Amino acid sequence: MATTLLQSDLPGLNLIHRGKVRDVFDLGNNTLLMVATDRLSAFDVVLPDPIPGKGEMLCQISNFWFDQTAHIIANHLTGVDVASVLPAGVDAALYAKRAVVTKKLKPVPVECIARGYIIGSGWKDYQRSGAISGIALPAGLQQAEKLAEPIFTPSTKAAVGDHDENIDFAAAVNLVGRELAEAVRDATLSIYGFARDYAAARGIILADTKFEFGTDEDGKLYVMDEMLTPDSSRYWPAEHYAIGSSPPSYDKQFVRDYLETLDWNKTAPGPRLPTEVIERTRAKYAEALHKLAGITVD
Repeated sequence: MATTLLQSDLPGLNLIHRGKVRDVFDLGNNTLLMVATDRLSAFDVVLPDPIPGKGEMLCQISNFWFDQTAHIIANHLTGVDVASVLPAGVDAALYAKRAVVTKKLKPVPVECIARGYIIGSGWKDYQRSGAISGIALPAGLQQAEKLAEPIFTPSTKAAVGDHDENIDFAAAVNLVGRELAEAVRDATLSIYGFARDYAAARGIILADTKFEFGTDEDGKLYVMDEMLTPDSSRYWPAEHYAIGSSPPSYDKQFVRDYLETLDWNKTAPGPRLPTEVIERTRAKYAEALHKLAGITVD
């Protein structure tokens, strides 16, 4: 059975970061314990209600993709058993499927986004300027239309409660230097291309996705955090895809659609979620996990 965890409680471990979804503990020896909770954020606000088992599903999807893409780029996983690092008395079953022991890396301070279709904030930018992150696109594109070639559209990494901001490649170079900016751009597009083709063979369109990267003390680049999950990616069922509107997606779209019906200013605190919205959202995550990774959850 899936477990539910809104916030990790690991006495004696050094909590260094509590993000929108993940809690991160420093284990020493250049390793971290990364826990995917069942928290859900929408419009960059963490909502009060968890999605039961979501953290387990996100962690399993990430681990699947880390394994599938290891030939493209190294990742942050160490392979250390999670149970071996938990404090005495903690229920290991609660963390077994939602936590990983990772390398401690220096984060690249840029969100690395690959877009193969024009949707979301990219669509809004295109409508306003005819470009996304400074990349000029042909006139007359429609919402959800496939781009001729995938594009790299970086953004700033916002703190909890703030909003990411799309930037152009020159701004990314200013932030991290040309060599590193080119390395994360190339890795982003390579991973996206691989995952897009893999998903397409299973009836799923990978419209866009976001990666995070880090470097070790020798400057080696790794992909880290989460990878190709429904939280960091826009997956569409191919059978429901149509140009000109926003297709349904394997993510928290049910939550976003519900929140749009409320008189809420999209700032914290977030509103409570009805049981039906929670259950339908959980079902979408479970469906994505099964279709992509072949893993079934209770």
